Amino acid sequence: MAIPIYVIGSSNTDMVVKTEKLPMPGETVMGGIFFMNPGGKGANQAVAAARLGGQVIFIVNVGSDIFGKQSVQHFHRENINTTYVTMDPEQPSGVALIGVDSHGENSISVAPGSNSQLDIRKVERALKTVTAPAIVLLQMEIPMATVEYAIGLGHSKGLHVILNPAPARPLGEAILKRLHVITPNESEAELLTGIRVIDASSAAQAAKKIRSLGVRNVVITLGSKGAFLLNDTIAGQISTPAVKAVDTTAAGDCFNGALGVALSEKKPLEEAVAFACRAASISVTRLGAQASMPYRKEVDELVKATVQSN
Repeated sequence: MAIPIYVIGSSNTDMVVKTEKLPMPGETVMGGIFFMNPGGKGANQAVAAARLGGQVIFIVNVGSDIFGKQSVQHFHRENINTTYVTMDPEQPSGVALIGVDSHGENSISVAPGSNSQLDIRKVERALKTVTAPAIVLLQMEIPMATVEYAIGLGHSKGLHVILNPAPARPLGEAILKRLHVITPNESEAELLTGIRVIDASSAAQAAKKIRSLGVRNVVITLGSKGAFLLNDTIAGQISTPAVKAVDTTAAGDCFNGALGVALSEKKPLEEAVAFACRAASISVTRLGAQASMPYRKEVDELVKATVQSN
């Protein structure tokens, strides 16, 4: 039986404009297509995990405005446990303004709003009765004090803590030593190590340095090149299926949600990373954040197709 996944993080409403190219500073690019989509790294990962079959409990603080109310309704539709979703009477819900070009690259500006008020008390209330085995999945679009507290509390309870260190910030060894898995992308790995990650060789160097700081399992995501995994027994690149990217928004969130699900099903880490790569490869073929998250059946069908082609 799968173990529960406690996702602690942000929820935003994404306002997206898709254009031929991203504007330079001071430039206006015409001819765009506009749409709104639920987003936020925490919510993205919660939805990804739930669609892939995870038992998800989401800990988040949304505004009591129309965006917040719509978000809660959306979580219910996605079969996410909302017991620890709080509605802030003062702060508005978070908003992200996203530009996407014809190659699927994006530029994002975020106003965190109520996400900035997801405090230690809310996390303590949600996790105080949780016992192992369970997974805690975190990102960094919420106050750093809350992230640090959740990591410490989860570690003290013997829970498996996964940290997606995004948006990138420096992290101390006290935090890193309490993690079960860390999942930086190339730029986040560079911030943590000072090593520019451009291929499997440089990813291996960066992963080795992160491991030296105390993290047991390091997974560096490499976009279309898959991911690099390093722990006591494995050091190697795990590939991802080749696809035509339409929108890379939230691909990393899809990866992390999928990784959490695979680990909740007690899959070996190498197999879990491969599963997450497949899920993320599907997400980049669609527009939007949560709208792009695949369902379990789709990932399973991709696995079957890959096996048959080989």
